[in-house]
Amino acid sequence: MNIELVINKTSSGLRIAMLEDGQLVELHEDKGNQEYAVGDIYLGRVKKVLPSLNAGFVDIGHPKDAFLHYLDLGPQYRSSKNYAQRSIKGTQASSDLTNFKLESDIEKKGNMKDVVSASQTVVVQVAKEAISTKGPRLTAEITMAGRYLVLVPFSNKISISQRINKESERKRLRVLLQSIRPENCGIIVRTVAQEKGAADLHSDLEELTNRWKELHANLRNAKPRQRVLGEINKTSSLLRDLLNPNFSQILVNDPEVAAEVREYLTVNAPDKVDIVKESKAKDVFDDRGVHRMIKASFGRQVNLRSGAYLIVEHTEAMHVIDVNSGGRKAGATSQEENAVATNLECSDEIARLLRLRDMGGIICVDFIDMGDVANRRKLTESLRSSMKPDKAKHNVLSPSRFGVVEITRQRVREVTDIKTAEQCPSCNGTGKVEASILITDRIEDALKTAADRGLGSVTMLIHPMVEAYITNGFWDNMLKRWKKTFGMKITVDSNDSMELLEHHVYDSEGKELTL
Repeated sequence: MNIELVINKTSSGLRIAMLEDGQLVELHEDKGNQEYAVGDIYLGRVKKVLPSLNAGFVDIGHPKDAFLHYLDLGPQYRSSKNYAQRSIKGTQASSDLTNFKLESDIEKKGNMKDVVSASQTVVVQVAKEAISTKGPRLTAEITMAGRYLVLVPFSNKISISQRINKESERKRLRVLLQSIRPENCGIIVRTVAQEKGAADLHSDLEELTNRWKELHANLRNAKPRQRVLGEINKTSSLLRDLLNPNFSQILVNDPEVAAEVREYLTVNAPDKVDIVKESKAKDVFDDRGVHRMIKASFGRQVNLRSGAYLIVEHTEAMHVIDVNSGGRKAGATSQEENAVATNLECSDEIARLLRLRDMGGIICVDFIDMGDVANRRKLTESLRSSMKPDKAKHNVLSPSRFGVVEITRQRVREVTDIKTAEQCPSCNGTGKVEASILITDRIEDALKTAADRGLGSVTMLIHPMVEAYITNGFWDNMLKRWKKTFGMKITVDSNDSMELLEHHVYDSEGKELTL
């Protein structure tokens, strides 16, 4: 697979597109100074504890109070709390946890009110960005994510990505990290750490411990609602999470951004520095056809090359996708074969759209009905296979009796919504406009009003097409008839920027007449 990253700098920030074999699969935006992003660490103050939800609301400065559930406190919440309080007061002189005494774990099925109280301060990390009317979702189990490793303070556990299947490699990584792991710090080994040497892993771990030291220093005399440690910028975090041997090119249209990318790669992936290329195009998205891909993928209707198409609707509760064949598939000899071919083709496209639009929560897909159980099983396997590259946690259920597949996908941030259509100014999105036959009646009403007020002349401002309609009639010239009927001078002006049925009537002083 050939992967390309396209970074387009604009006046409003950075837009980053990831292409797999020339197809758009991910789209991200970096506004530079974005707050409350996933990974940001804040010193919050608990506003209230709700025993009925076994959770609490925390003020971190966001317009909506953030949500912290008991299960997100982490087993070593008491240790984290003590460390934070000592760091704020200055009695925790060092960030090193070697001699730090860990408290006992909190109960797995305990109650929030027994551990957290209102008005107390708590160090929290953003786990999910604010979505719709909800504030951010928080966790009190602080982690530091790196290129190969994730540092988990107040833990002594080493966890290895399930995607590393080779048992000998898992054992090697466990033994290696056990020898370099700091005391009272757990480690999660990411998939990209596979086959990496001790030097790479040690360097990554050292960088994470330096970020932990930075957090400790920032906690000194920190005030509630203060961000004590921010996540690295979007471009670097994407390179950290996505960079793999399949990356063939990183195309950038700004020299400064290109230099930042090269600097990051020099430290973390020196063998990839040469893939960074600078584009002379002012808008590299336009030059690489990304804008066209966005327009094709973010509309309500998404068309496939075969003629099949998807209808994507978003509601408050869920996303709904309808699959349509658009006609008979070549080679299909029956309705069942046609349905199978369409459904399998659309399963790949649906997996791409979920990842591209970052659609989360519940997704219901109405596939074309198939009578054969084997074909339904084949569809489920195809959809699950297509969604394997998606790093967001997800679950795909088998089709129901009615051919509906239910999918749940982890929702971390607001769904990416790019408007590819504008609301019609004539119908305001209703799809209906006033019947054109009535416009002459309405103009006549305005002229009658002018005549009743004793005006000797008026000026009409209308659309050019309406002007042609009322002035060029051979047998029935409306304008002449109106002049004779109302006994006044009528001047007609037109403006093609007006809506088709828009019209205005003015007196000799330029004041608009109102009925």
